[in-house]
Amino acid sequence: MRVFRSTYRDRNGKTRATRRWYLELRDHTGVRRRFSGFTDKEQTAALGRQIERLVNCRGAGETPDVQLSRWLESASDNLRGRLLELDLISGRRVAAATPLSEHMADFIGTLKARGRSNKYIRQVECELRRVFAGCRFAYWSDISASRLELWLGELRDGGVGISARSYNSFLKVVKQFARWMVRDGRAVESPLTHLPCLNTETDRRRERRSLEVDEARRLLEATAMAPERFGMAGGERSVLYRLAIESGLRAGEIRTLRVDSFDFDRMTVCVRAGYSKRRREDVVPIRPDTADVLRGCFADKLPTATAFNMPSKERIAPMLKADLADAGLDYVDGAGRYCDFHSLRHTTASWLAAAGVHPRVAQSILRHSDVNLTLSRYSHVLRGQESGAVAALPDLALPSEEAQRATGTDEKNVTCVSAFCLARLGEKGRTLANSGERNDSDYRNDEIAENGGREAKNDVFEVKKGYETETGEPGFEPELTDPESVVLPLHYSPIGLTITATQAAASRSC
Repeated sequence: MRVFRSTYRDRNGKTRATRRWYLELRDHTGVRRRFSGFTDKEQTAALGRQIERLVNCRGAGETPDVQLSRWLESASDNLRGRLLELDLISGRRVAAATPLSEHMADFIGTLKARGRSNKYIRQVECELRRVFAGCRFAYWSDISASRLELWLGELRDGGVGISARSYNSFLKVVKQFARWMVRDGRAVESPLTHLPCLNTETDRRRERRSLEVDEARRLLEATAMAPERFGMAGGERSVLYRLAIESGLRAGEIRTLRVDSFDFDRMTVCVRAGYSKRRREDVVPIRPDTADVLRGCFADKLPTATAFNMPSKERIAPMLKADLADAGLDYVDGAGRYCDFHSLRHTTASWLAAAGVHPRVAQSILRHSDVNLTLSRYSHVLRGQESGAVAALPDLALPSEEAQRATGTDEKNVTCVSAFCLARLGEKGRTLANSGERNDSDYRNDEIAENGGREAKNDVFEVKKGYETETGEPGFEPELTDPESVVLPLHYSPIGLTITATQAAASRSC
């Protein structure tokens, strides 16, 4: 490599040296090449060393390392063009000289090739254009994390602008584009990797609620009697809401259903992979009674006909809002929670949780990727569940074990008395206990046991042993029998033992 200054003659004929330094070296084919440098000799020499490293990589057939790739991205457009002309770098290495609009067009083409939905592609393209225009990103080298954060912060406007969810949506789209640039070899690394997303739980702008069972019934009943709205009859809308509540299908998925999407023999409905959010075919079960209703609704339709004549996305909310008003239900409740069409999916999750369905089963029905989404976002507490849960807690008014031992009503003492009384009853008492028959006094004795476990009422005394109650006929005079001859086996579950108060006194005197 040679670093030198070129000479020239001025107007007066004097020989002068150029202010800019030049460098000369051989490329990977052995041809001598000359490059324009800087006004500083050391900077020009450093440029020559970088080009020599690039020549060595090209001659060895190796890919430039991270450091050399970063240098290429920061180089001027003229230098990258010259290196591309000399075949020292590939076309992808001139990404910084290519407008972002061209890269974005290739990125959108990749999304289409992957089979992403048109709705998703339009959203990505719209958000990318808005970010590039707002941040004034024209080339890859213009993308800056600080400028992006500043622009998104201005859109947030202290929390009164866009929501945290919208903030994350813009950020994720740009980071996705940057990762694609790296994977496609157009860039070395993404300058946006370290940018974190916001916590959406602290800024929920649209909180949804689930319907109570009675509210859902009122909605279906009122809708069935309502007039036609947005091209759908009241009965058809009622069936639509019923299917959405019981299956958890999204509005966009129901809109794509055809008559042949329903299998009434297996009681299932199939969402085609092209219209499923997971991009795969989903089979969702339906209730048998709902299947009968759907079969009647589709009786006059062809198998390839659309199942429901649903209005556009913008008209779904006004349609449901009007039907809720007919049923006397609020579209927005006192807590500011909305009851839109997607709330019917929340209703599905809440009812499954209230029915005690295992979370993994509920996750499979709702087709969520994470069970935490099913539990935390979609499952709501229905009316009365909290009261029922608190009522199921242990009764603290009952005496403790120490108090029972102090009064002689603990399980150990009751067991001893029960065994002794069985011995006094004799054979007739065993026959009655083994019969397994219960009469009115038995149920009355159960109530006595719940109130105290051991008390006299109507000259009847009950002895309760654990969860087993042993009974005998009132007024029966037992014979003195060997206690060991009437000991019952461990697996025996007698109905109960009831003796008169006179017999109980005789037992205590013994």
